[in-house]
Amino acid sequence: MTTAQAAVIRETGGEIALEEVELPEPGPGQVRVRLAATGVCHSDLSLATGVLAHPVPAVLGHEGAGTVVQTGPDVAGLEPGDSVVLNWTPPCRECWFCTAGEPYLCPHGGNAMAQPYAALGDGTPVHPGLGTAAFATETVVGVNSCVRLDADIPLEQAALLGCAVLTGAGAVFNAARVRPGESVVVFGLGGIGLCALQAARIAGAGTVLAVDPAPDKADLAVRLGADEVLEPGPDLSKRIRKLTEGRGADHAFECVGRAETIRAAWSATRRGGQATVVGLGGTGDQFSFNALEVAHFARTLRGCMYGSTDAEADIPVLLEHYRSGRLDLDSLVTERIGLSDVGGAFEEMQAGRGVRRMVVFD
Repeated sequence: MTTAQAAVIRETGGEIALEEVELPEPGPGQVRVRLAATGVCHSDLSLATGVLAHPVPAVLGHEGAGTVVQTGPDVAGLEPGDSVVLNWTPPCRECWFCTAGEPYLCPHGGNAMAQPYAALGDGTPVHPGLGTAAFATETVVGVNSCVRLDADIPLEQAALLGCAVLTGAGAVFNAARVRPGESVVVFGLGGIGLCALQAARIAGAGTVLAVDPAPDKADLAVRLGADEVLEPGPDLSKRIRKLTEGRGADHAFECVGRAETIRAAWSATRRGGQATVVGLGGTGDQFSFNALEVAHFARTLRGCMYGSTDAEADIPVLLEHYRSGRLDLDSLVTERIGLSDVGGAFEEMQAGRGVRRMVVFD
């Protein structure tokens, strides 16, 4: 057994507390990873509060990067000392979705979170948050949950690739396939939204707009590629049409996960355009269409899971954008915190302050 410090939630809606967990030796096809950094993602908050279901007790955290320190039997392609970014929804590569080129929809991607992976100090079994349990100094995961990194990539920046960058940039590159000259509006300037915004610029979009109620995010959004940042309001669609030659945006990206903003993204899109829903919301938050508007506007409303990405294929591409300076990861980190500060990071997130808080391990 190996012990690790972890931010543990014992019951849905409960407090996050720092506890010691006992990790088993890596089994067949597993590796033990020492975390260097883990981003605090809004999905972690949703899991903690029950908006998204997850078995408890749990060690949450899924946007992590670190170093392999031990391998179990039958592990190929990784060895101790390798840098990795964690993939919280690893595809099986054998099911219908995987063989059809949609590994991000693999029904087995969430299998790991359903079973306990370790034990708390009192012997209570504990589940890995989204299969990775990255709010801990160390974790044990399947080798298929690791994407190997070149040694020149800083692990703190690499951690963001595990969720925010893959999800936001992937929505632009893979799901919507934004083309040069098209107009884009991004709803929500958290980590995912700012990555979508940057990806729109990399894709060669023409007008790039952003929408967020927090005015303190506007300067960063402009620095990362937004032509203008708008605050929500009853005339939002009219303002967006005015800035897009009277038509509305070719593409809207909803990165919040609320019915209200999904409806706003739909309304901001031109006739024949596309609204892509990236944010994960609650099952009770519903919206509706009238019987005329769907056909009349001829818009497409599509969902996007994990940026429609294949982490093994897409992370190397994103890293090239990072190396070239086209993708700014450093500016996404609002604050570097310790593992004991995860609960406070959730409070800041609920208040809408900042972009990404990063747990940085010594």
